Amino acid sequence: MTGQPARQPAGPSSGKTARDENFPVGSWLIAAPLRLHVANFYTFARAADDVADARGLPAAEKLRLLDRFEAGLDAAADAPDCARRLRESLDACGVSDAHARDLLAAFRRDAANPRCADWEDLLGYCALSAHPVGRFLLDLHGESPAQAPEAYAASDALCAALQVLNHLQDIAPDCHGLDRIYLPQNWLAVERVAEADLVAPSASPGLRRVIDRALDGCDALLVRAAALPGRLRSRRLAAESAAILALARRLAAGLRRGDPLARRVALSRKDFVWAMLCGLVVFAAPRSRPPARQERVA
Repeated sequence: MTGQPARQPAGPSSGKTARDENFPVGSWLIAAPLRLHVANFYTFARAADDVADARGLPAAEKLRLLDRFEAGLDAAADAPDCARRLRESLDACGVSDAHARDLLAAFRRDAANPRCADWEDLLGYCALSAHPVGRFLLDLHGESPAQAPEAYAASDALCAALQVLNHLQDIAPDCHGLDRIYLPQNWLAVERVAEADLVAPSASPGLRRVIDRALDGCDALLVRAAALPGRLRSRRLAAESAAILALARRLAAGLRRGDPLARRVALSRKDFVWAMLCGLVVFAAPRSRPPARQERVA
């Protein structure tokens, strides 16, 4: 007997890893000492999201399991391993657990499968499900919201755009497999789009107009996000954000051209190469902002 708490499973698993994501998770552009903290945050978020997405699991059980994740942030001994590791990681790097708790609030909402009433409601969901990821990275790199409020606003815009683009990719599987519809209900009503239209072999003209309207919203978010690389003190994080911006723009353009119901619109290897080049250009460019304070290496 070692006296260590028994390993606790997180719950149902989708089998997805960072390799399955649209956008790089903890890429080499992130300083090596920080990658473990990024990986711990991602693993926590992935595991909690899998609970919210578990098919056949009652909502009450999903909420119970998500409460165990939150207990891990409070250092409970019987919490899932990924929650305990994140707690240790946050303690080591000095980042608030508020971002992880916001993600759990989003996953609790997902467990109840609500509809988004309008665009503002969808952005409110993104404030819990997407903004925390960017804010965690900013905090991890020593960016201060008081010193760089523009960076936080740009990061929020980028993360929200990424979230909506992912929803547009997955309209049919979200509706059919998870009984979730993230498209604004008022837009669907105006275009007379029924839920059955969301799982059809191809997008109807009305649904196409809703998709394009959501892409217009994403384009506006990406315009606001464009300032992010130049607002960051960390050269590495600036390069990472430039690469992700490039990928978001490519994915938005692909969704303009393609029908996500007929075939999943996905990023290509060429898109990732282009994004990496965009990041390298930013990494190599002279920095007009003062350098970041020394990044934590715990």
